Amino acid sequence: MGHHKLQRFKENLTFPNLFQVGYDSLNGSDFEKKGRWSEFFGNDNPITLELGCGKGDYTVALARMHHNRNFIGVDIKGARLWRGAKTAIEDRLDNVAFIRTRIELIDKFFAHGEVDEIWLTFCDPQPKKPNKRLSSPRFLDLYRRISRDGTTVHLKTDSLQLYQYTRDEVLPATGDALQFHTEDLYNSGYEGEATLVQTFYEQMFLREGKAITYMKWLLKQ
Repeated sequence: MGHHKLQRFKENLTFPNLFQVGYDSLNGSDFEKKGRWSEFFGNDNPITLELGCGKGDYTVALARMHHNRNFIGVDIKGARLWRGAKTAIEDRLDNVAFIRTRIELIDKFFAHGEVDEIWLTFCDPQPKKPNKRLSSPRFLDLYRRISRDGTTVHLKTDSLQLYQYTRDEVLPATGDALQFHTEDLYNSGYEGEATLVQTFYEQMFLREGKAITYMKWLLKQ
């Protein structure tokens, strides 16, 4: 393991906005802040999650844009989360938090109705393992457990396979309401937050000439 990565792991332990919670540490129970995130943020503002957030590009950028909302990035990679957590502290963003855990455990961290919006940004498309895709029915069922009726889910990816799988197979089966979709976001004329923030990987894909797909839908309870 590289020296810089070890340094980041050590620094992560000092960040007040980063919670590192594995399955073993939960001991079969819920995370202590489940249903109580308003106490951490000091307000009852809506919560947006970025799942598989990597360095937290969307988490931090959206937090800068919307001071009346709270943002939480979730990922299993501590070295990546270090960047987002550190930037939020340096920029004095008090509406940002990060959780290092497996997304399969997300219902251990939030109560039903506690989440208002979810972003899936350039997550692993899992080409051979549909059940592990973050937009699969299995994960959408988890999101329903923590969301209110009509929670918006955004999927932004360079993977046409993941995009088509979600649009053509998952949403027709779940009955969730598709609001918008495009196979080429930056040539679609769409205006919104999906075009205002570009992740590290997105910028790399755009330089390679790849089209970025985007869709959003409403979760039904």
